[in-house]
This record gives sequence, C-alpha cells and structure tokens, in this order.
Amino acid sequence: MDLKTMRSLDIKGKKVLVRVDFNVPLDDDGRVADDTRIKATLPTIKYLVDQGARVILMSHLGRPKGKVVEKLRLDDVARRLGELLGREIKKVDDCIGSEAAKAVEGLKQGEILLLENLRFHPEEEKNESGFAKELASLAEVYINDAFGTAHRAHASTAGVANYLPAAAGLLMEKEIKVLGSILSDPDHPFLAVLGGAKVSDKIGVLNSLVGKVDAILLGGGMANTFLKAKGSELGDSLVDDDNLDFARKFLDMAAERGVRVELPVDLVTASSGDQDPVQVVDSGSVPSGWRALDIGPRTADLYSQLIKKAKTAFWNGPMGVFEEEQFAHGSEMVARALSEPGLTSIVGGGDSLAVLEKYGLAGQVTHASTGGGASLEFLEGRELPGVAVLMK
Repeated sequence: MDLKTMRSLDIKGKKVLVRVDFNVPLDDDGRVADDTRIKATLPTIKYLVDQGARVILMSHLGRPKGKVVEKLRLDDVARRLGELLGREIKKVDDCIGSEAAKAVEGLKQGEILLLENLRFHPEEEKNESGFAKELASLAEVYINDAFGTAHRAHASTAGVANYLPAAAGLLMEKEIKVLGSILSDPDHPFLAVLGGAKVSDKIGVLNSLVGKVDAILLGGGMANTFLKAKGSELGDSLVDDDNLDFARKFLDMAAERGVRVELPVDLVTASSGDQDPVQVVDSGSVPSGWRALDIGPRTADLYSQLIKKAKTAFWNGPMGVFEEEQFAHGSEMVARALSEPGLTSIVGGGDSLAVLEKYGLAGQVTHASTGGGASLEFLEGRELPGVAVLMK
C-alpha cells in the first residue's frame, strides 16, 4: 500500500496533532491497568520529540457517549505516559476550545500535550466537520498512529485529514506493512487460528482467509457453532444458532478449495449450575446441563503441533474462557506455540493479547497488533477510513 509516512514530512519545530490509541483498561482506582497500547506509541512520540516538534496527542477512552464522564478522563494516562518517557506530559481538560488552544500556543519544541477524551464530544463519533476543523486548527501537521481506531470514520481518525497534511505514524506504518504481507505474500504453510464467542464477528475474515490460508483452526464459542452444524451434541454450550447455515456452507466451501478446517476433538466442560467439577469430553458429546468452556487437551496438543509446522500464523480470539485458570489451557498452548522461533506470528484482538500478557509471551510473537476490529476488517479486504486518508 502506498502509505504516506511521517518521515516524508517536514515537522521540525511544527505543531503536530497525533491521533493515538490510549483506550486502555483502568483498575477500580482509575489507574492504567495495562499500558501495552501506550508503549506501542512511544517510537512515534520519541521520533517527533527528537525532531523538535510540538507534540499534541489526542485519544478516546471508553464509551462516554458524548458526555463528560469523570472516571474516563485521561489524567492517569498522562501520568503513565510521563513515567514511560521520563518527562513531563502537559494535560488539558478539553480537546478543543480556548484552554486547549492556549496550551498549544505555550508548547515549546520537543514538549508534549495530551488533550482530553475526544468522545466527551458527540461530534467526534459523528465525524462532524466543524469539530474536525477545530481539532485541526490546533496544529500544522496531522499524524495518525491509532491503528486500533482506523476502521472508524471519526473526526479524529478521518475528518482532520481534510484540513491538514496527513501521514501515518510508525505504529500505523508497521501494522499496515505486517498485516499486508500476510495477505499479499505469506510464507506457507499459512494457518489462521480463530476463536472468541461468536461466528458473526468472524464471517468476513473467514470468507477472506479461506482463499489464502492452508488451514483454519477453530476454538472458543465459535467452534461450538461449527460442531453443532456437523451434528455434535453441545449440551448448554454457547452456540450462534443464527449462523449454523453459514457454518455448514463454509465447511463445504473450504473443502472444495482444499483448505483444512480443524475443529476441537475434545472439550473442557463445566456444569451450567456450577463450574465445579470440570470434565473433559469428546467434542460430539457434551451432556445436557453442561457447557464447553475450553478446547480439550488433545485438541490443544493437535493445534500446537500444527502451528509449530507452519511458516505463518494469524491468531484472533481465545480458545476458551481464559480468564479462569481451569479454562485457560487451550489458549495458553496456542500462545506458546505461536511464540516459537522461526514462525511469523501475528496476533490481533484484545483477548488474544491479554493471553500473551498473562503468560509473558507478548514480546515473543512477531507482531502483536493493537487493533482487534481493525485487523479483522483489514484482513477482510475492507477499506479502513483512518488508513484511506493517509494514502499518497
């Protein structure tokens, strides 16, 4: 893709408006609980600071629905960013208006200002032109480094580019390059490992990848739907009944194209009334009153061996309810296999990244994508509004 990058722009001494993705989880005290997304933006921010730019950062946090929500202010994000950079981060209590404009005018070369939560304004998600123009009025250059929101046509991700010279940040550039490579020229065998709760979330990427991968390994709740489509008894397990017909047709299409679709051969189940005790059963025989909550040990071993034989693998969606230890084994085994050297492994989606973090594997995969929904839509071949405005 012919992406315009920030290295092609003259930014020395200029006011640079940067869309970052600081939509991070907070703990009960309002402190940053996971700073992965903040760390991912550091190379872009450091580059701009080194160039003597006046750096103006903007982000959303949570879903305040166009209203000021005190617990969704970005104050603790500014604190954590300052700790990571070892420098002061200035912060204002709005993203537009006189206070923001005054703070920007007071910035010296190499200083950093963080604007308040964009989604405190309903105009942000509506991509309202007046709001986008007011954001743009703060700067001379616009950089989008928020791949995680690139599939949204919001004022800060698309609208601002109508009023300023626009380019991709280092993180955005890396995301597009890595994900683009597995679409255009992946090393084979190429596997997709897809999990999560619902088939409906993955229909687009399934249809796209079936023409590119050698095999698809299914787990999590979505695997239940495919198992039921093949006649398995799933007890009280989560099943996406609205997409049983799609599952049947997809399995037939994959077989016609010579793409191997692997489904669990065993499942870890728990009683619907009480998650203790836990039992492992064959995937076709979950008893009434029981739910499948993870792929079983035989399946986890099979998937691990297939991943280790691959050259390229993409993973989105956990294999089970990994937050609970008795249902985390399948996701852990997949994560560890993807972390083996010699494999080009791309992981997308917040839950999949959380699995990597849980087992200390985040730095051992080739690329941990910061965009779950964005990475899926990109792999579907859909145009991302936040990327389209950065093309030459």
